[in-house]
Amino acid sequence: MPDSSTPPTSVESGPSPVNAPQTPIQPPGSGSKGTEPMRAILLVVLGVACLSCSDATAKYLGRTLPPAEIAWMRYVVFTALVMPLALRGGSLSVLKTTRPGLQVVRGLGMLGSALFFIMAMQHLPLAEAAAISFVSPVFVTVLSILLLAEKVGVRRWAALLVGLAGVVIVIRPGAEGFQPASLLPILTAFSWALGLVATRKMTVQENPLTTMVWSALTGLIALTALLPLHAAWPTPWEMLLGAFIGLVYTAAQWLLILAYRQGEASVLAPFTYVQLIWSTALGFLVFGAVPDHWTFVGTGVIIASGLYTAHRERMRARERRSIGH
Repeated sequence: MPDSSTPPTSVESGPSPVNAPQTPIQPPGSGSKGTEPMRAILLVVLGVACLSCSDATAKYLGRTLPPAEIAWMRYVVFTALVMPLALRGGSLSVLKTTRPGLQVVRGLGMLGSALFFIMAMQHLPLAEAAAISFVSPVFVTVLSILLLAEKVGVRRWAALLVGLAGVVIVIRPGAEGFQPASLLPILTAFSWALGLVATRKMTVQENPLTTMVWSALTGLIALTALLPLHAAWPTPWEMLLGAFIGLVYTAAQWLLILAYRQGEASVLAPFTYVQLIWSTALGFLVFGAVPDHWTFVGTGVIIASGLYTAHRERMRARERRSIGH
């Protein structure tokens, strides 16, 4: 999904939708000095570890707090950390946008992905919810065809259908153990895909920092409006955990932004699947959840699909470079 408002992961094998970096803002003093693949890979692994920690903490808080309140806590911290960066020049010009409608759609898409995923974790094991959410490339591809007039080849469709089959194996519709809550990570994936396609439609016109600020404020305002309907007074411990979610999530964004500035997207994309390993490990250590064999099989199919697609992306990038030379 190469564009100027999200890290240039491939459409087919990017990070988990609920956790994908919002925009590749370049932190002060972090200018790219060429590709450094090993450092970039390490940053991706650390970044998705932070995302999994954020997810596990949100699942823990979901035992006593409603999803909207948990998401609100994350957005409060995220916005509080982003705004000083956006306003460091003392000007509100960063808020000016030529595409306010698309900015709101993008912000609501990202908000929906976060909210649906937190809801999913209240009913599903962390590893299962994360695995299902990797169906997002299917929605991104379909929406890109419908809204962006992109062309998709047979091999890409084949890889996406294999990944979709892996998701079906994980959720097993019609089976005795099927849970309707398994549809929530699918809504997560669709919401994220909608937000991503909106991002790509306004790539040329918008400053990435403007997009980040609009997403943060859109989510915070929407959640604040929902809060009176879905809120419980948190304990000091729960407020501390809520702050931790926001801090770890923001740290993950930073790490992934740095990673995609130092390494090629087609090289880094497969390592985003390490998130499934982190999620499985944390699910076991924190909640004692052990995925069944079907979850492992389906996850393996999803990862294989993503790795093949990443391989194809590397080959296409190499071909483009050779033509350019």
